[in-house]
Amino acid sequence: MKAVSSWGRLSAEPHHALSARDLPALQQTLRHHNSPGVAHGMGRSYGDACLNPGGTLWLTGGLDHFIAFNEDNGRLVCEAGVLLRDIQRLAVPRGWMLPVTPGTQLVTVGGAIANDVHGKNHHVLGSFGDHVLRLTLLRTNGETIECGPHERSDWFAATVGGVGLTGIITQAELQLRRTPGPWLDTETLAYANLDEFFQLADASEAHWEHTVSWIDCISGGGGRGVFMRGNPVATAPRPLPTARQSTMPLVPPVSLVNRLSLRPFNVAYYHLKKWRAGRAIAHYEAFFYPLDNLLEWNRMYGPRGFFQYQSVVPRAVGRDAIQAMLREIARSGDGSFLAVLKTFGNRQPVGMLSFAQPGVTLALDFPNHGARTHRLFERLDAIVREAQGRIYLAKDARMPRELFEAGYPRLPEFLPYRDPGISSGLSRRLMGS
Repeated sequence: MKAVSSWGRLSAEPHHALSARDLPALQQTLRHHNSPGVAHGMGRSYGDACLNPGGTLWLTGGLDHFIAFNEDNGRLVCEAGVLLRDIQRLAVPRGWMLPVTPGTQLVTVGGAIANDVHGKNHHVLGSFGDHVLRLTLLRTNGETIECGPHERSDWFAATVGGVGLTGIITQAELQLRRTPGPWLDTETLAYANLDEFFQLADASEAHWEHTVSWIDCISGGGGRGVFMRGNPVATAPRPLPTARQSTMPLVPPVSLVNRLSLRPFNVAYYHLKKWRAGRAIAHYEAFFYPLDNLLEWNRMYGPRGFFQYQSVVPRAVGRDAIQAMLREIARSGDGSFLAVLKTFGNRQPVGMLSFAQPGVTLALDFPNHGARTHRLFERLDAIVREAQGRIYLAKDARMPRELFEAGYPRLPEFLPYRDPGISSGLSRRLMGS
């Protein structure tokens, strides 16, 4: 048995962690499994989607081989354990790039599909699943299912965003997109309130591919923040930035994100970004993955770990719902250095349990303060429920089952595709098994 945590570090419970160095080894492992398990890649899910406390984890990091890459049409076939980082570093020098990428590139292809991750360009290119041409699913009974948007599309819709519960994704074919190089033309603008945020978001959608904002979550319902937007750009040759990675060296005895540090940090960050606002050329790694240069940054929340609360609410009620959530957060005295507000485009999700839907999404990290934190979440849940929104399964560790069922109306359609040999902490908490 091995103690395993997810990215939120809320627990480190024992698991039977079984490594698969290749596909035959994984198939052999499944033939001899006698208890439900779940696939585990990089463990970057914040909650319990990638955990199976007391049960089996199939570690898929060994399935990390590239199989084929057509440089003429940008089609890439790879195993599910390949990291998004390695795809970018293979493809970008050859004029291609992942169409959609989340806020870290240290996730596997299988994890990106299973959580149908989104990026800063949902209004243009949707979510990760929109660019999967085909995937291979290994069921725990040994059956292999090939599916895609036009082939066994029901299995495809269940698996994309299906948090690993339909089987183990072993291989995928992805459609990459052309890129003029590794650079983006970016612009940073400060906004004073939520009205200005929505004006910027609406005005940017027609001409900017990537849009996102940091919001000061403790400034009350006003919602000041910093809006960032970018477009891929061809530039004259320039030196690549030198990677300056550092590591959070240890877990501090208490969270470094606390009531004493939060307000001065947010005030300083807002004014620094406001002072530096304007146009700049940025490398894609700095723009897409700013936290990847601080390894093990999740340790800063101390020994009790942290939650991430990410919701999406329909645009028609978005301003009022976001303002209400910000007021509750400010009133609680808790909050986050890492608070992200952005809009999603008017696109229907690929998967039955995909998170991204038309609307506005707010994501925040909260140190785990036990009952006090859960009371805040109950108040935020009530706002999301009234707005008919949903919470992101990849980030969740505590959502009530009734909120899950209300937020994911395609759940009854999804359930027949579950693999009976797969179980996770999340599935037992929200689906009963």
